[in-house]
Amino acid sequence: MKTIKVALIGTPNVGKSTIYNALTKNDVHTGNWAGKTVEFTKGECVFESIKYEFYDLPGTYSLLARSKEEVVATDFIFDGLFDVAVVVCDATSLDKGINLVVQTQEIFKKVVVCINLIDEAIKKGITINYEVLKNNLNLPLVKMSAKEKVGLEELLKTIREAKESDYLNIDYGILEDSIKMVEKDIKESSKNKKWMALRVLENNQYYIDKFRKNNLINLSDNTKKSKERLEKVDINLEVAIKIRKIVVSKLKNVVYYKKKDYEEKVLKIDRILTSKLWGIPIMLIFLFLIFYLTIKGANGPSNLLFNFFQGLEDNIANFLNFIRVPKVINDLLVNGVYKTLYWVVSVMMPPMLIFFPLFTFLEDLGVLPRIAFNMDKAFSKCNACGKQALTMCMGVGCNAVGVTGARIIDSKRERLLAILTNVFVPCNGKFPTLIAVITMFFLNFTNKYSSLWCALILTLFMGGGILLTFIISFVLSKTILKGKASSFTLELPPYRFPNIIETIKYSFKNRAIYVLGRAVKVAIFAGFIIWGIANIKINNEPILSLISNFLDPIGKILGVDGVVILALLLGFPANEIVIPAMIMGYLKTSSLTNFTSVSALKEILIMNNWGIKTAICFIVLMMFHYPCSTTLLTIKKETNSNYYTFLAFIIPLLVGMFIAWGINLIF
Repeated sequence: MKTIKVALIGTPNVGKSTIYNALTKNDVHTGNWAGKTVEFTKGECVFESIKYEFYDLPGTYSLLARSKEEVVATDFIFDGLFDVAVVVCDATSLDKGINLVVQTQEIFKKVVVCINLIDEAIKKGITINYEVLKNNLNLPLVKMSAKEKVGLEELLKTIREAKESDYLNIDYGILEDSIKMVEKDIKESSKNKKWMALRVLENNQYYIDKFRKNNLINLSDNTKKSKERLEKVDINLEVAIKIRKIVVSKLKNVVYYKKKDYEEKVLKIDRILTSKLWGIPIMLIFLFLIFYLTIKGANGPSNLLFNFFQGLEDNIANFLNFIRVPKVINDLLVNGVYKTLYWVVSVMMPPMLIFFPLFTFLEDLGVLPRIAFNMDKAFSKCNACGKQALTMCMGVGCNAVGVTGARIIDSKRERLLAILTNVFVPCNGKFPTLIAVITMFFLNFTNKYSSLWCALILTLFMGGGILLTFIISFVLSKTILKGKASSFTLELPPYRFPNIIETIKYSFKNRAIYVLGRAVKVAIFAGFIIWGIANIKINNEPILSLISNFLDPIGKILGVDGVVILALLLGFPANEIVIPAMIMGYLKTSSLTNFTSVSALKEILIMNNWGIKTAICFIVLMMFHYPCSTTLLTIKKETNSNYYTFLAFIIPLLVGMFIAWGINLIF
């Protein structure tokens, strides 16, 4: 069977991943904001006896390889390990897409233009003369609406029939003589010498090293003289101006606008959501509503799950007895592993199934990028990059994702700031535990307004995490990561009402089940370990008690006890396991007791001297301590530095301990 390899290229928010999902039947999340994706994904489909392999590249505005997502996309195109490049353009904002088409033509010879979101263009009163555009570009063109599944087959047919053309040769004026001199140092290859020469002249060290490594270039005095000749010329600016002129010429007599009330309504909404007066309060209200709905809706389902799993407990124990499993192993599996597992599932699943769809809905609607926009000025005052707000929002889903998301920040210093502070905003692995503790100690089940108070408290803690992110970013920028904030462009994506079913499906499969699956794996391992140290004794004292007693003085200073400190240590593989570890530490019977609700669990904590102070100190330590093992490994991979990985570990830990110590002193 013939195989055609296809690269999907496009700016953020053009529906590129929607096309990819529709064709390959995958479910890559199509986040409605810039920088959501920083790596490519691969999928395939078969159409009319031809196999198509699609590579969904990160959304990028240019192929000048300045930021991480630009490098990933540019590298992939330059290396040319595919047959056809499909540049996806937004019908409502053609100039950005055509800009990318022009740059792609400079690097690759077989290009197809896909104009997506034609349905939104119609809504906004935008008319496009596709025939004129096709003639101006001199490239095969497909118009489509991926969301409505319109144009997919035509795209596949166009890809199949695409023909190779020459590289686009742009006259760069003042740069031309120098380009020709550098071209003499470039070896004959299938790559565009002119594009390579421009990267050398602009002193793009990444690509100079890449060309040398691939034995494509042998720099001589020609290049040195060319650079000296252009010392006072801003090469990037010259290239951008020339490309812009080409884009304008390609769009001549193509797009016609008809003003509608639609645009005015969008502008009014933006003025409110991004205003100095209302922006931040509205952000906090959104958070509050999400937390309120989560807390209000999670308690009942949690009790049902407890009752269901508890009802199976005796049956499992009897079955293990029936197949003659030794008593010790039976006890380990039922009282150690199974009880830990069903506690994790019962406490974590209901909040996640409510929280994640709501959070994803705001993300896809286009609200989260506006929240990031509101934080831009605050990050600038901290000498950090405003894009850090985007990585912070990603970190709410998972801190490891927030760390990889920092690739969208060009400056290494500012990227490190984003990585080192990402853990100060709690990830989804911490939320179920935080909600459970807040519910237990701040929720009066007889008061119909208690859930509102719980949501307000969680929102305040979340706000505290955001405030700490600013403070620590400022301190780091004045000490070990000195420097000034760089400028950048933050595009506000269009408002798009998400597909509710797809949002729920994605949230359940890719977030709730992913997090729960990781927690279950860790719970199985932790169940063995915790049961073991709770049952193995030294001088008639369980190892668990010995360790927690040893840690107790540290715990008392921080307003908790040794069991909590031990649970946080045992929770290093994943934050989801902290409470099960803590409960087993409190129970001297070496196993979890049967409890039927969160309120029953509260009694266990109260019997071990928990109160409001302990709950607050625990929440602080839970929010601000070292990242989980997955996040730390990601930090090591992203920074390639033991030093910065250690800082990522120790900074939040010291901050959390200091705050907990202060709260304990106040009480």
